Amino acid sequence: MMHFQAARRVAPLTRTSLVVPDAVVAAVFRILDQVAGGLVALGISANTITSLCIALGAGAGVLLAFDQFALASVLMVVASLGDAIDGLVARRSGSASVGGALLDASGDRYQEFFFLGGLAVFFRESPLALVATLAALAGSFMVSYSSAKAEGLAVPVPPGVMRRAERAVCLCLATAVTAFWEPWAANTGRPPWVGALPILIAVCLIAVAGNVSAVRRMRLLAKGAARASGPVRHSPLPMAPVSNEVPGELARESTI
Repeated sequence: MMHFQAARRVAPLTRTSLVVPDAVVAAVFRILDQVAGGLVALGISANTITSLCIALGAGAGVLLAFDQFALASVLMVVASLGDAIDGLVARRSGSASVGGALLDASGDRYQEFFFLGGLAVFFRESPLALVATLAALAGSFMVSYSSAKAEGLAVPVPPGVMRRAERAVCLCLATAVTAFWEPWAANTGRPPWVGALPILIAVCLIAVAGNVSAVRRMRLLAKGAARASGPVRHSPLPMAPVSNEVPGELARESTI
């Protein structure tokens, strides 16, 4: 497990995506790797970058909630790129650690919560849009959970769409487009929902594709884990002594 946790900090320079072409991914990571080299030369640690990205994500969520899409898109892009750069900095500086991996993974989940949580507040007066946003949040977390579960079970990570990078690209691009689309819609007398259409489409896309991908990945993961472990036989549990009183510790354990 410790090997897996540390490995998350030393990700390779190329990653496979079912949506973004591998050539584009490789080119972006080459640029980010050069940026990471400059940050290492300045003595900036990977944990510092991760912590800064969490703060930027929180700021972006607040801005999204208050309909400030232009500035929110800038913070979202910087925070999302930082998610890739912190791992590259750890790789270049040789500072990969279990604690850093935990901070990195936790920061990713918090950032997505801030982004989609801010949008949930923004859509608070529209029940359908709010439900779509919450569904997108659930799908995002479940796709990431399936990857972590696969690595924890030591089986190949099932393929699927709407992984972390793809969700970040989708949200950042839609937020930037909304920053220009919303004023145009307001100036031309369109209804308010038309101004929010780009970000609403992105949220619905993540909600549908993310949850479908998560369910599919879980099914593949269950099959892969079953093949890897073989049939599991359960031995009968010993009967507990009958008593009219349940000790405090046992009572707490029975509620878990």
